[in-house]
Amino acid sequence: MASLTNRPHGAQTMAISLEVNGKTYELEIEPHELLLDVVRDRLGLTGAKRSCDVEVCGACTLLLDGRPVSSCTLPAFEARGKRVETIEGLAAGGKLHPLQESFIEHGGFQCGFCTPGMILAAKALLAENSNPSDEEIKHFMHGNICRCTGYKKIIESIHAAAEKLRR
Repeated sequence: MASLTNRPHGAQTMAISLEVNGKTYELEIEPHELLLDVVRDRLGLTGAKRSCDVEVCGACTLLLDGRPVSSCTLPAFEARGKRVETIEGLAAGGKLHPLQESFIEHGGFQCGFCTPGMILAAKALLAENSNPSDEEIKHFMHGNICRCTGYKKIIESIHAAAEKLRR
């Protein structure tokens, strides 16, 4: 359990250990700091975006122990002792993840603002269901909003990645 310490002017901090993309970080945070802010501002991993601040749009989606979470409302201290994965952690050895490749190949992105959250949510879906139907994809992805592409290309991208991952 993290213990609170006082900072000048009465602010309290806590020491936490976060595992992000396989790397452990020891951080002093304030109890109210959100996971999105810690990942973006402290660790420089800017793929997750701030948008709605109310768990509706999915732009801030990160994976916490493999499950998608809205990092814009999740206190950072709740991620201690868990695995956090960001879009920056998906590519390995200079090679894009099949989801990233498929979103490029099938036009599953336009401006790219929502794309990191979409890809991370899709990764969680495919870990749970390696061959989802259109309806299963729509249901699972309902918390991720795209204002540019429409969802047809996103669904096609997820199906294509599922096929690659099954090979």
